Amino acid sequence: MTNIEEESHIKQCYLLAEEAVGNGDKPFGALPVIDGKVLLTAVNTVNSDNDKTRHAETNLVTEAWRRFSPHELAQCRLYTSTEPCAMCTGAIYVAGIPTIIFGCSAESLYELFGSDLSIPSREILALGQRETAVIGPILEDEGLKIHRAFWT
Repeated sequence: MTNIEEESHIKQCYLLAEEAVGNGDKPFGALPVIDGKVLLTAVNTVNSDNDKTRHAETNLVTEAWRRFSPHELAQCRLYTSTEPCAMCTGAIYVAGIPTIIFGCSAESLYELFGSDLSIPSREILALGQRETAVIGPILEDEGLKIHRAFWT
């Protein structure tokens, strides 16, 4: 069961995903939250940066690591429009962010357009040395509309 705050932040991630598309990039957005406060936002910049690693979550983790202490990151809840890929899940874990909350699931995205590496973040994080909570999908149908419009 989700709460209103989680849904509100996921909706903001969907707006960021649409912003990314407007910039010529893929539809992904993310943001970190501490005590209900959004600290910063990030979008996918794979196309505009000509760098396949510039997913919304890696962009976010890189900037968050520069701006915030490990103690602050350990209090974050990272919201993202779509379940993080293996690379992004690893970056979130390494940064010490203990909670991931996502809109669209990796499974649904894979069913929509396929992927060369689709591993649910829960499976990756289960191999870690510390617990990382994963919550989602949340408002998945809203997010899938954005993906359908982009990928088809």
